This record gives sequence, structure tokens and C-alpha cells, in this order.
Amino acid sequence: MTPTGSGKTFTMVGDKEQKNPGLMPRSFNAIFDIIRENSSKFDFKVSAYMLELYNDRLQDLFVSQAGEAHAQTQSHGQARRVEIKRNRKGVVFAQGAETKEASSAQELYALFQQACANRHISATKMNVESSRSHLIVGIRVESKNLTNGSVSTGKLSLVDLAGSERAAKTGAKDHQLKEANSINKSLSALGDVISALSAELPHVPYRNSKLTQVMQDSLGGNAKTLMIVNISPSECNLDETLTSLVYATRVKAITNNAQRNVESKEIAQLKEVIMKLKSGQSVEDVDV
Repeated sequence: MTPTGSGKTFTMVGDKEQKNPGLMPRSFNAIFDIIRENSSKFDFKVSAYMLELYNDRLQDLFVSQAGEAHAQTQSHGQARRVEIKRNRKGVVFAQGAETKEASSAQELYALFQQACANRHISATKMNVESSRSHLIVGIRVESKNLTNGSVSTGKLSLVDLAGSERAAKTGAKDHQLKEANSINKSLSALGDVISALSAELPHVPYRNSKLTQVMQDSLGGNAKTLMIVNISPSECNLDETLTSLVYATRVKAITNNAQRNVESKEIAQLKEVIMKLKSGQSVEDVDV
């Protein structure tokens, strides 16, 4: 597995000043560049949810943990649970998590900064700002063809994985040791999924971890996947580096046939009617 401190978060997020932006902010800009280029032909809607998987629990990063604790105290109820669900097309969504719309790359990046501020990080012997959770950013893009009314939907999942750890190297104790064990267990489950996909086994063990459940529609199936494996140049991390390269070789062996998710104008209109009825709005006669 890719060890902690090898540069995964820098690759995905970049530096704090954004002089060297990572894949996530670059993706935000690319999405809205494409939208601008096609604005005369399509009507677009962009929405996002941002989660972290911390100690095997999914948490909504649009809600600060302090704010959630305060709301729970005020209401004397249970903290809001985020659960992984799949629709009939196999697309994963986070039930209970807040989804926010963005009309520009700047708005989307502001939401991302809000989410990152609520993420768990701490210092270890190997990393000053070690990610103690997996960060999952789901961006849904819906485009409506202005000529024929057909609707296409897509989801871009951007995942910053926490690094695998050896307690002897990181000096993890108590709650940090619990965090490390949870991280290693989920990364091991991800490795099992990668192995099953590369070997084209009939059963892929997605349900063995919440991490692999939330990434299910991003691995194999109808997805195109780019996985970046970071390795440390330090000689003391040689074992981890070799393991990471073997892991990357297995990932590269996976092939699949991705197809576009397109609905006809009639289906899109019917869904709009159903949504209005569910929300209690009146529906005028619609010719479908």
C-alpha cells in the first residue's frame, strides 16, 4: 500500500496557497471550462457532496463536527447518519449527506475548502499533517440537450486516500493507533476489490468495507478510473514502495467498457413531474 507521507494529498489537493493546485481544484476548473464551451448547446447543473471515512464511519464534511455535536445536544437526538445507497443504474449516492449546487469553479472550490477544514488530520513521526481519513468528493453533472431535450448524467468521484501505516514507524498510539488500524483495514479491502477485478472474478467483495462500497461505481462497471500511486523515495520505505508498485500493476490490468448515461426527453420530463409531485408542487399538463 502507499505509505503515509508519500504525497497523496499534495497530488490531489495541492499546496495551501494553491500555487501548485492538485487534481481536485484542476478538475473543478476543467468541468466549468467544458460547461462554458458548450453553453449554447446544453443546459448544465453541477452539484456535489463531500465526505470523509473516519474510523469506519462516513461523515458529511459540509457539517462541522462541532456544529453536529451542538445540534445533537440541542435536539437530544442522534447524529445524522450517512449511508451508502445505489440507484437502479448502480450509481452510488450518500443518503443523509448534504448535496450543494455550484455555478462556478470558484463556488465549487469554496465548498471544497469548507469540507477540508472539517477533515481529520494530525501529526505523526512520518508526516506533519497526516490524513487520518479518506476524503471522498462526489460531483454530479447533469446536462440537458437544448435541441432534443435528452438528458445525460455523470458523476466524477475524487478520492484522497489516507496512507497505510506501521505503528513502529509513525509512533501512533491510543486514538491514532485506532485510526491507523481502520485505515489499513479499508485499504486492504480496496486491495481485495482490485485483485478480484483484475482477475475478472465473478464476485467482487465491495461490501467488505465502507470505502469500497462508496467507490463501487468508480471501480470497474460503467466507470473510467484513474488511480495515482505515490511512492516514497526514502530507502527506509523500500518494502512499502515495492508493495505499492505491485498494487499499481494489478490496477493497470483492469479493463472495462464504459458507456454514456443518457435519457430521452420523455423520460426526463416524467422524472421532473414525479419530483414536483413528491415535493407537493402543482403539475400542469405535460405532453410526453
